[in-house]
Amino acid sequence: MKPALRMLELAEQIRDHQFRYYVLDDPQISDGEYDSFWNELLELEKKFPELKSNDSPTEHVGGGFSTSFETISHKEKMMSLDNVFNVDEFKVWSERVIKDAGTENFKWLTELKIDGLAINLLYEEGKLVRALTRGNGTAGEDVTLNVRTIQGVPDQLSGTNFPAMVEVRGEVFFPNKLFEELNASLVAIGKAPFANPRNAAAGSLRQKDPKITASRPLRMLVHGVGALEGTHFLSQSDAYTHLAKWGLPTSPRYKVLDSVDAVLAFISEYQTHRHDLEHEIDGIVIKVDDRTLQDRLGSTSRAPRWAIAYKYPPEEVTTKLLEIRVNVGRTGRVTPYAFLEPVRVAGSTVSSATLHNSDEVKRKGVLIGDTVVLRKAGDVIPEIIGPVMSSRTGKETPFVMPNECPECGSELRQMSDGDVDLRCPNSRNCPAQLRERLYYFGSRAALDIDVLGYEAAQALLVDGLVEDESEIFALTLQDLERSTFFTKKDGSLSAIAERFVTALEEAKSRPLWRVIVALSIRHVGPTAAQALATRFGSVEKISKATVEELADVDGVGAIIAESVVEWFEEEWHRNIVTKWSSAGVLMEQGELEILPQTLAGMSIVVTGSLSKFNRDEAAAAIVARGGKASGSVSKKTAYVVVGEAPGSKFDKAIELGVPVLDEVGFERLLAKGI
Repeated sequence: MKPALRMLELAEQIRDHQFRYYVLDDPQISDGEYDSFWNELLELEKKFPELKSNDSPTEHVGGGFSTSFETISHKEKMMSLDNVFNVDEFKVWSERVIKDAGTENFKWLTELKIDGLAINLLYEEGKLVRALTRGNGTAGEDVTLNVRTIQGVPDQLSGTNFPAMVEVRGEVFFPNKLFEELNASLVAIGKAPFANPRNAAAGSLRQKDPKITASRPLRMLVHGVGALEGTHFLSQSDAYTHLAKWGLPTSPRYKVLDSVDAVLAFISEYQTHRHDLEHEIDGIVIKVDDRTLQDRLGSTSRAPRWAIAYKYPPEEVTTKLLEIRVNVGRTGRVTPYAFLEPVRVAGSTVSSATLHNSDEVKRKGVLIGDTVVLRKAGDVIPEIIGPVMSSRTGKETPFVMPNECPECGSELRQMSDGDVDLRCPNSRNCPAQLRERLYYFGSRAALDIDVLGYEAAQALLVDGLVEDESEIFALTLQDLERSTFFTKKDGSLSAIAERFVTALEEAKSRPLWRVIVALSIRHVGPTAAQALATRFGSVEKISKATVEELADVDGVGAIIAESVVEWFEEEWHRNIVTKWSSAGVLMEQGELEILPQTLAGMSIVVTGSLSKFNRDEAAAAIVARGGKASGSVSKKTAYVVVGEAPGSKFDKAIELGVPVLDEVGFERLLAKGI
């Protein structure tokens, strides 16, 4: 295609997608696909400047569309940001800034790029007089009444030293948890769910009736200023300090850094933990902190030269939901999952995604045949966010949960009152449950046998080496000769076989709580297992405990207690314990594991990443010292331990005045209980 025609086509596509994104709140492509169109057009315009149109979208800030709200000019233009997508591109940009500044002796401000809706608040004599959307950057839609309903946005600034006039720029967003609750409520009343939190925020803010906006739990964080009269800020961080003093909602997560390397570390940290936050982000914004230097560096027609957005790889794409199938877990739970048209996302090709249960399918409002929004964050299991409603043709069909187990044919049923999941009751002989239990037996959460992966678990059953998990510790090298998985082409044993037998022998001396986890008792994970091991000291004592005695253990409760008692009532379950014990598996709490109960009666919450503990290890350390490893912050929480990139639990701790510890403080707490 000729360059001129391709440039025209790209410009039309970009405008169309901008319209769908900003006006209809119904994007048809992912951010990554949009960025690829934008970058292709930029490259063509650089190569053929004589073909560039005066009304090219690259010359204007996106979102220049208006529906029913009055359009009003901003006092100072709201700029967009240029983007970089990898470390090399960022280094080129930072080197250019350093060169233009004539020095590298300045500071960088780094902050999260919230995936929300840009907003501009105008305060005169401390009073909120107008709120506008970004619009085309020069003028935006008046949404003042709606913005006044947002929690945390003050009608009147605090204090007495606020400026005569200031434009405050920020981002309106939907907290992730509240977004899920909103979508569930929409589906429940037969309305279409939003595809993502950004669309929910935009749709909620653009309601004609402010009462509807007020019913939606929108939030806002500020990230800059526009026009300003009556005061002067020395730096971006100085501006944030003042904005916070005036009662405006500022993020606690920005940092002022001294070097490009420190900026790259900040970018990497949040790329790893981007989904641990209370809101969506799609990258990091990096700004020159010094305001005088900002003014000197200036801007292009659409973006400042002193700031850039480092965009993370796209983790949301659209694809076709071809079919909904079910699989069976280790405790018999039957879980629907989506079979998808293969699509590339977050660095890998995805063809399936979790759907959790039949109620979740209904809550998300997805139909077989839908075009759906798919998210995959790093190594996290891919998840369907929701359907693209505008792509429906009428041929889509609802999912119907099967009545029989797809692996053994048993009739599915709910095993107890209040259990939303259907389960296969054939726990002893169902091939799927056997396979999943063996796989879990070797997982890091249980006995941590790296050789016992999914393929090895399948081979043990298919090749008849074991009938169930009770026989696994009796396996010998001679037994493994019967399986092609553990042998070479010439029939001799492979190195994997020897490693497997050695790993089984080592697993016999694992801590008691890991053995309890490996039994696959429903609801009993690492935290509950640690609590049971600490209180009772042996599997035998646990097996003889009553529901009341078990429920009395902090971190266990009635549901887990009933599940433990029910498990030991089965003879074949008790046979597992007997055979493992005969094989030499440790069934009692070792004396070396009984530690001083420095945390007795304390509820401890851990949030963020610690350098010396993973999540299970931190919980184990707390429980082993008599404390409770809690997953939520309340007024009863004794301490919140904060690692790198903490989530909303850190904010909750600050709100409630709960003491906060870093990792050094956590280690001191474990040792001394102070």
